[in-house]
Amino acid sequence: MPDIDDLDMAILRALSVDARATFAQVGQQVSLSAPAVKRRVDRLRERGVIRGFTARLDPAAMGWHTEAFVEVYCQGSTSPATMRAAVEQYPEVVAASTVTGDVDLVVQVRARDMRHLEQVVERFAAEPFVSRTRSSVVLSALVRRPEVPEQP
Repeated sequence: MPDIDDLDMAILRALSVDARATFAQVGQQVSLSAPAVKRRVDRLRERGVIRGFTARLDPAAMGWHTEAFVEVYCQGSTSPATMRAAVEQYPEVVAASTVTGDVDLVVQVRARDMRHLEQVVERFAAEPFVSRTRSSVVLSALVRRPEVPEQP
């Protein structure tokens, strides 16, 4: 990553764990003063590395108890823009990616329960470009990392 040094990475990791941490708290973790952390954060924001600050929510605490990955197989050559326009309409979609292999699109979905998940999958299947879907329900979420991984 050009122009991102080890201190920047440490700051990014600290903020990805707790975006509400003060510059002083982050500075304690990375051995910098609060003003030095602020300057680096400002620079990372200006360069678009940090796009914003957010809260991480617990889906189950909000009533979203079921999670699944839905593989979507498309008819013909469906553009990524068409796929994006379709899946953006679903509030249940957490993430969606085009992928290599037989499947065209993988969609991470959260739903209240299995019936709700079934309804979402039925709506996916009814999209005009979809030929079929295949779903895998998450039993246990074993690893959930912040967006900034540790260096290998």
